[in-house]
Amino acid sequence: MGYFKQGANGISWLGAFRIFSKAISFGRIAILARVLSPVQFGIFGIASIVLALLEVLSETGINVFLIQEKSNIKTHLNTAWVVSIVRGILISLILIIVSKPLANFFSSPDAYPILILISLVPFIKGFINPALVTFQKELEFKKDVLFRSSVFLVGTIVTVSLALITRSTSSLIWGLIAGSVLEVVLSHLFISPTPRFNFDFDKIKKVVHRGKWMTLTGTFNYFFHQGDDMVVGKLLGDSSLGYYQVAYKISTLPITEVCDIFGRVSFPIYTKIREDKKRLRQAFFKTLAVIAGLTIPFGLILFLFASPIIKILLGDQWLVITPLLKVLSIFGIVRAISGSSSSLLLALKKQRAVSIVTLVSLIGMALSVIPLTLTYGLIGTSFSALLGSVVALPFMVYFVWKVL
Repeated sequence: MGYFKQGANGISWLGAFRIFSKAISFGRIAILARVLSPVQFGIFGIASIVLALLEVLSETGINVFLIQEKSNIKTHLNTAWVVSIVRGILISLILIIVSKPLANFFSSPDAYPILILISLVPFIKGFINPALVTFQKELEFKKDVLFRSSVFLVGTIVTVSLALITRSTSSLIWGLIAGSVLEVVLSHLFISPTPRFNFDFDKIKKVVHRGKWMTLTGTFNYFFHQGDDMVVGKLLGDSSLGYYQVAYKISTLPITEVCDIFGRVSFPIYTKIREDKKRLRQAFFKTLAVIAGLTIPFGLILFLFASPIIKILLGDQWLVITPLLKVLSIFGIVRAISGSSSSLLLALKKQRAVSIVTLVSLIGMALSVIPLTLTYGLIGTSFSALLGSVVALPFMVYFVWKVL
């Protein structure tokens, strides 16, 4: 009963934060869509794609590891911080090195200075105190929400203010930088214990061994979510990429956010009750039922009222994304329901199963995205994302049935 009460409290806090943050996000998109052009969104999209790829390829899985472990977080804190710092420096250096070739690859010279600027983000974030994960591990969701709200608000204010003043793509990056700096400062001022710059090679080996599947999962998941963006950017250009990314964000934000909330709450709770299969089974199916009950109505609203929603949020110039919004709203429902199982598998240390499911999604999307995009344009790209999610569902059902 204790965990149920803590879980409900966590969902309430995280739910309030997500509603607040996404309402602000919708407002931010509405403002930026009138200040910045689709081409500028596309250039920012290129920088985001590259940054996300490098972060995924260097993912250590340290946060998942720290939550899974029953030992005190101090045991691995210093090692985790050093690994995080080194990772951030490496990502920044690689971004600087590949900026020019990537700008040429996407035939977008304006992307070059944006790629250089965004290289500051991983460098700064590498210094975040890993003890931040304690909020989730110990189910202290109120503190987690207050912390992340501060970071989010500062990033949003900086982005919108600079966009209104400069009408520059770089305003989107400076918002990320401002949020990252604040996150580092707050994590060391208000979160204990504070890490020190020393590490243990044996502990690094343990983290890397456990985290290799998280690296694979992150890599597969990245290419699943970003592969369609890469294809659109390469085949259809910056403007089409801008349209597609805005449609993707609007259609999936309300739906996948529900899944993210329950995932952040359920993962540490599943970890604490994983020895009691009956209790774990009941908790999982209750969570799944609630997620389905929340996401399906959201998806239907987006599907049925796509056109007026776009007019209100973005204006008439964005009405061309209406059919994309319809397809991607269904995609969001499927991803939210199937994704809710990942926290269960991770709590049981079944990272390999999550990797396999994600790989199947990637294969389904990869085999279809180029021919569908070439044949049907952006609507074909949307269908390829949906297809990838659908083909992975039977695999996820199998793994969940097996562990329960």
